[in-house]
Amino acid sequence: MTVGALGAVATLMTALPAAGQTMDGVQIRAEQLADGVYVLFGQGGNIGVSAGPDGVFLVDDQFAPLTDRILAALSEITSEPVRFVFNTHWHGDHTGGNENLGEAGALIVAHDNVRERMSADQVLERIGRPVSTTPASPDGALPVVTFSSDVSFHINGDELRAFHVSHAHTDGDAIVHFVRANVVHMGDTFFNGRFPFIDTATGGSIDGVIDAAGRALAVMDAETRVIPGHGSVTTRETLRDYRDRLRSMRDAVAELVDEGFSLEEIQARRPIRDHAQAWGQNLEAEESFVATIHYGVTGR
Repeated sequence: MTVGALGAVATLMTALPAAGQTMDGVQIRAEQLADGVYVLFGQGGNIGVSAGPDGVFLVDDQFAPLTDRILAALSEITSEPVRFVFNTHWHGDHTGGNENLGEAGALIVAHDNVRERMSADQVLERIGRPVSTTPASPDGALPVVTFSSDVSFHINGDELRAFHVSHAHTDGDAIVHFVRANVVHMGDTFFNGRFPFIDTATGGSIDGVIDAAGRALAVMDAETRVIPGHGSVTTRETLRDYRDRLRSMRDAVAELVDEGFSLEEIQARRPIRDHAQAWGQNLEAEESFVATIHYGVTGR
């Protein structure tokens, strides 16, 4: 593993709370996207919200220590309870509040593979090498309803269509389309303005992330508001640019693989430098993402 790859994992892990950490300095900020539809920013994955007379539907729920603050932010929007929590994938910065909200009466929903991943210890790897272990979640945090391909919710005058995208950020990713509101929550298939983290240990791949963006673009129009897993809310054209840059980077690395260059030689040639500079990514992040693409192309 390169130094850059190790550094990228260290950066990722600093975003995760240590056991017992209270996260006292984290504030939850709400941004309204449409009538009854919001995004909450705090620490961890962005939370999508449908709020109305039928109750609250959450897309992801960040970390357990933030649940009370998330509920307080929701109380400024509506007096209705949280009825559904939908997890876009299994990572703890998107599922950490499951147990708290489940105990409060919310029904937790996710793809089949999310429940499977959360039910057992998981080893976070970077390019095939272990970095940390995530223990199995308690029963109360596990999704109660799971699906294999797609599922729809009819709530608050809207239709929320969730569809599975295969082997993207993980093997259990789902994208949620708020049809009436014209909002799409991408989960971690979209990191706005930077290289994505692709969890190759649990089925993620560069090709899957590219395909996921294409599937999401197919349900969007010029007015669609796009919620990334991390970063600010944006537009269809930003997501299209992200998809096209990922495809360009993937092809550049694959071409050098086909020419017989090793990973280290490819990194030295810096085939994705222009994209790294456009997104303000340093050399460490650039080398790490080349390694991720290389792994996706070669399987090693």
